[in-house]
Amino acid sequence: MDKEKIEQGIKLVLEGIGEDANRPGLIETPERIAKACEEIFGGLYEDAAAHLQKTFPAENNEFVLEKDIPFYSTCEHHLLPFFGVVHVAYVPNGEVVGLSKIARTVDVFARRPQIQEQLTGQIAESIMKNLQPKGVLVLVEAEHLCMTMRGAKKLGTKTTTMVGKGVFEKDYELRNTILKLIDK
Repeated sequence: MDKEKIEQGIKLVLEGIGEDANRPGLIETPERIAKACEEIFGGLYEDAAAHLQKTFPAENNEFVLEKDIPFYSTCEHHLLPFFGVVHVAYVPNGEVVGLSKIARTVDVFARRPQIQEQLTGQIAESIMKNLQPKGVLVLVEAEHLCMTMRGAKKLGTKTTTMVGKGVFEKDYELRNTILKLIDK
């Protein structure tokens, strides 16, 4: 990550909105934002597959559901945050991954500038590719500050996206069971 370029860009933004980038309250802001970008966009430099490599044998599991995984991300259209929860269900194919690894996978993809629809698909694809389960269902519920702070200005509006792969593409009974558990 090029922190110097970020600092220069933030200084230009401050000047562009009519602020004095050298006033006491703002003088260190470009440096602070550059440092924050390392954390906020750190997923760009991380491989999600690394979190899904270590698995454990597990027979006779109908499914694993990890729900209400909190996340924050950044809208690639306005560079404003969107945040909410991710629910991930998968049907193991004889192996499971540690529960924290699903949450870490969510974080890797969330810490990139993107749209929610892409985030949902990336999580599902990564789990299918790396765990090779019989199926995966990912549901993301989020509030977008680009819709709350500007434009429509609709505070509290939530967007829901869902991707089902494998058995979740055709087994609507299983899909509905998961959706009912998420809704509890």
